[in-house]
Amino acid sequence: MANQKEKLFSNFPPVSTEEWMAKITADLKGADFEKKLVWRTNEGFNVNPFYRNEDIEGLNTLESLPGVFPYVRGTKKDNDWYTRQDINVIDFKAANAKALDVLNKGITSLSFAIKSEEVTADNIKTLLKDICPEAVELNFSTCHKKSVELTKIVADYYKELDVDVMKCFGSINYDAFKPLLKKGRDCGDWVEQAATIVKASASLPRFRVLSVNAHLTSDGGAYIYQELGYALANGNQLLSKLIEAGLDAALVAKKIKFNFGISGNYFMEIAKFRAARWLWAEIVDAYQPLCNHDCPNKSEGGICRCAAKIYTHAQTSMFNKTIYDAHVNLLRTQTEAMSATLAGVNSLTVRPFDETYKESDDFSERIARNQQLLLKEECHFDKVTDPSAGSYYIENLTVSIAEQAWKLFLEVDELGFYDALKANTVQTAVKASANNRVKALATRREVLLGTNQYPNFTEVAASKIMKETSGCGCGCSSEGAPYEALPADRLATSYEELRLATEKSGKTPTVFMLTIGNLGMRLARSQFSANFFGCAGYKIVDNLGFDTVEAGVKAAREKKADIIVLCSSDDEYATFAPEAYNLVKGKEIFVVAGAPACTEELKAQGIENFVNVKSNVLETLKSFSSKLGI
Repeated sequence: MANQKEKLFSNFPPVSTEEWMAKITADLKGADFEKKLVWRTNEGFNVNPFYRNEDIEGLNTLESLPGVFPYVRGTKKDNDWYTRQDINVIDFKAANAKALDVLNKGITSLSFAIKSEEVTADNIKTLLKDICPEAVELNFSTCHKKSVELTKIVADYYKELDVDVMKCFGSINYDAFKPLLKKGRDCGDWVEQAATIVKASASLPRFRVLSVNAHLTSDGGAYIYQELGYALANGNQLLSKLIEAGLDAALVAKKIKFNFGISGNYFMEIAKFRAARWLWAEIVDAYQPLCNHDCPNKSEGGICRCAAKIYTHAQTSMFNKTIYDAHVNLLRTQTEAMSATLAGVNSLTVRPFDETYKESDDFSERIARNQQLLLKEECHFDKVTDPSAGSYYIENLTVSIAEQAWKLFLEVDELGFYDALKANTVQTAVKASANNRVKALATRREVLLGTNQYPNFTEVAASKIMKETSGCGCGCSSEGAPYEALPADRLATSYEELRLATEKSGKTPTVFMLTIGNLGMRLARSQFSANFFGCAGYKIVDNLGFDTVEAGVKAAREKKADIIVLCSSDDEYATFAPEAYNLVKGKEIFVVAGAPACTEELKAQGIENFVNVKSNVLETLKSFSSKLGI
């Protein structure tokens, strides 16, 4: 068998990079390689169409092993992660019953969101009744003003239970900068409050009580390098200020938890988590935290290597989720979950697919749980640590994202994350990125299936929307706030507002495809136009073709068309377009599908409307809706 393999490989001699480039150049037939095949990312670096072994020579990331500083390949030697479900606590007995139920369905981590006015010792006892804190990761969040009180109550509860606290993992989601990020309000004396909460959690050494909620910037529309760069600046601000306040560096580092979002950029997200472990380890190591325990994981100088291990929770993004064609959200969350788990996160929340328009129900929560369980039980993602290691592509992505995020970190850290927020630097940058992505969606340079490409023409959604916004959960108002908050809209918001306006108008415009002439071109353009106008929720009437323009216009009027779209070839438009335009005579909106060479001649004859691949889909549809009185 070995001889057969040797013979097989001998039939395929190695191909050099020069030979690959020669073949690619020949196939491009004179087209520019850089323009055609090299991808300029939103993160500010280029991605080549192929990578080879020589592209990873000399990369520091290749020298790392799982569980070994600087932890590029993972902070642990296995790839198990906590399967988490978030529970919004309305009724404490009901929340407890739900928690006990889902713990029997594969969940190993729970997160409870509690209203500030309901943070009491009795409520916590009710909430955690019959839940063994040594067997499940427990996480809590409330308004930041009540986080210290919540921490003390949880610490007292664990003490009363007399459990082994070294087996109890969890977190208190105290985010010192959330008021600024979400509401544009100052954090007050956050250093004192953060120090107090660290001290209050002293009896819970495995509890992380200082949160870096990077998912807020991700959900706001930030690019991947921005999410990571700002997260590092956030974490370093906590670390440096609390050390200045007299707290031990190793203690503070072990109290910080990073909560990341996961976008749909599959390979880059894998690289992001790898880069995050690496960069955070270097930041913590710069403080030279001393190890105060008899631990094998320390340097010769007694520097604590455990403190440099980042603790990452990940949750699927909300920014790219949609109301229309919402089941596509399942595909999005599944690839996002794959990115995070392959990258080696500590815990993961897959958000239910219907969260964009209603409170999740038993069905959507069950599906979300099972998405993680499938990755464990059927795909065995928990059995392989950092499978992307050595990948020419992902290793290069890891280094490139690390470089961009580090550059941003240094820029923000020079001012300080807190001061950068008060200067609106972070919010303005994230808003600019979100706006760029919205523009890309409007012109279809970025695609959301079912929203700006291949919409479900007949779907209606107004009746299923049961909530407008998710809010921040603390009840604090942003009215009159002195600082900017992060953007709150999702990527699809503008499209959805346009389509909902069509639904609520009580009149659905009819778009008629007047297909004529060249068979291939008319079919291609009618399909393009149907997808184009379907994004606004218009009724689409397609056709196989007409022998004459007059017959097409007549059929359109029989269907009571509001818009007539002429679909033919560029050569035939010079004849067909003026004829159709004169027959329409302004009774319907007349549109030409394409950008023919005779466009200027057609415009000179009064034809105004053209749709093609260069059109701004969103703005064009808004103008049509305005003309139709929607």
